[in-house]
Amino acid sequence: MRTLTELFEQSVEQFPDNTLLWEKKTKEYEGTTYAEAHKQVHYFGAGLMSLGIQKGDRIGLLAEGQNAWLISELGILYAGGINVPLSIKLEAQTELKFRLEHSGARMIIVSRNQASKVEEIRDQLPLLEKVIYIDGKENPSEKDLEYVQVMSMGKTFLRENKSSFDKVWKNIKDNDPANISYTSGTTADPKGIILSHLNYAANVAQANSLMNIPASYKTLAILPWDHSFAHTACLYSFMVNGASIGSVQIGRNSLDTLKNVPGNIKEFKPHMLMSVPALAKNFRKNIEASIRKQGTKAERLFNHALKVTYAYNGIGWDRGRGLRIFLKPLVALYDKILFSKIRDGFGGNLQLFIGGGALLDIELQRFFYAIGTPMCQGYGLSEASPVISSNALHAVKFGTSGRLVDNLQLRILDENGNELPKGQKGEIVIKGDNVMLGYWKNEQATNETLKDGWLHTGDMGFLDKDNFLHVLGRFKSLLIGNDGEKFSPEGIEEALIDQSPYIDQVMLFNNQNPFTVGLIVPNIGAINRKLEERSIKPGTDEAIDAALHLIRKEVNEYLKGGKFEGEFPERWLPSNIAVLPEAFTEQNHLLNSTMKMVRNKVTSYFADQLDYLYTPEAKNICNPKNQEGLKAWYK
Repeated sequence: MRTLTELFEQSVEQFPDNTLLWEKKTKEYEGTTYAEAHKQVHYFGAGLMSLGIQKGDRIGLLAEGQNAWLISELGILYAGGINVPLSIKLEAQTELKFRLEHSGARMIIVSRNQASKVEEIRDQLPLLEKVIYIDGKENPSEKDLEYVQVMSMGKTFLRENKSSFDKVWKNIKDNDPANISYTSGTTADPKGIILSHLNYAANVAQANSLMNIPASYKTLAILPWDHSFAHTACLYSFMVNGASIGSVQIGRNSLDTLKNVPGNIKEFKPHMLMSVPALAKNFRKNIEASIRKQGTKAERLFNHALKVTYAYNGIGWDRGRGLRIFLKPLVALYDKILFSKIRDGFGGNLQLFIGGGALLDIELQRFFYAIGTPMCQGYGLSEASPVISSNALHAVKFGTSGRLVDNLQLRILDENGNELPKGQKGEIVIKGDNVMLGYWKNEQATNETLKDGWLHTGDMGFLDKDNFLHVLGRFKSLLIGNDGEKFSPEGIEEALIDQSPYIDQVMLFNNQNPFTVGLIVPNIGAINRKLEERSIKPGTDEAIDAALHLIRKEVNEYLKGGKFEGEFPERWLPSNIAVLPEAFTEQNHLLNSTMKMVRNKVTSYFADQLDYLYTPEAKNICNPKNQEGLKAWYK
């Protein structure tokens, strides 16, 4: 199994009557078997061939997760083409236009909700010959085609030219490109990652070396399907096992679709879910808000249950060992009366989450493990197709990104390229069949990242004595002291967010300065609740200063005398903090499409606040700038 077409054919042969895809267009989910999907893929692929698509041609795919997404991608591959998967969060005139232009896409397949973006820019793309509309189009022009039309053309083509069609897909080679997957656009010029059939087929096999996915399992693919993590770990990893993939019911817009997620999870009853930290945090917030609504007693009981279960679980793989065994009956009781009811909200079948996309802090791992739906944190990047390591049910260690997949070499290198011994931190460098071919039309970036077949990830980490990988963050995000010492800020940032109810987002900054500073986005809801407990009316001058002191106190907990003293070196904790007037969002471009903070843009956007933090006046938490920043939340 060295190509995606081979993988699909093999699964169809083994599991023809199993359901591959579940989709909800009306009142309930309806299934499509592997055999039915196989017919559709062949029809669509043949339809593309009848339109003149040849080996190596690029076709864009801009749509929400749905049956037609996977059928389209496989159809493109069977025709010998290269899929260019595109995020539905892309802006038309800049991000989308660049990717279609740069990839040289001849066609694009688009859903109803995304069609207007393509209409806006199609006349600026001379290489774009056709637009294929998944949901049809009123008054189509000669350059427009409907998805069902392409299917129909494919049926006709196969009746007359089946041997030509078969010859194309059966002669696809393992190193033929399957995707050009663009980086998320944290820079002005995103890179197109060329991933081959072998890259994907190898990574599916590698991911399955860590996870057991029975054919009876279902997953609801809640992450964007163009996301490399969802693409491999969800779509193809389930396909190779004969398991089922459900899509979220598509609403009138992205917000509508997002609102369908909780209800769809409950009715679909998935066994596994793929998640990213931003999504995991939302799940946790919703759970805690639901508990809070039940009153103070329920909240206290829940918190006590967490405390006991945390103690029993230890760091994951030492769960219940030693004296912890005496907590087992109490843990079982709490699971029965509390945590099992929370799991019902996920449909009742959920065995685990697979976490990826960014660093997941220990507290979130502890929380989901306690409620009986472990979030197994993994690590990867698109250039590696993307899975490199993961925790799994048989080997969970909080604070790590798990053990390496099979058939992958890993080195930890120092700044001079020398390999470091186990336990020492340096750059994570890997080699395997899952490593990309290179960057599309970008030889310089390819040569900087790929050296003698080794992928230089740009991430800092180390392997511990138990062979668990610890990922410490991007080298580009490091704090740099005035003496040249470096430190990764992600751990501190995550701790501040997760240990404090009053802090929603945070970014630390130090670029060869005398001390570290922090930009903080407040959690106004939690702050207001605390102020009201103290009979202080939110929004007043008294409340503004009280709120600022609340935030400062949370940061001080990590300093000498605080309850988290010693958790981090003090020089990297923020001496001065700015309370910001707005959050980091996709709208202001401070978060990218995978909900990761774009540090260079945050630094530029809040340059005035950062400059101010290095003035004597900023030492007082109740300085005018912070008062102004907090007041903005009440306007």
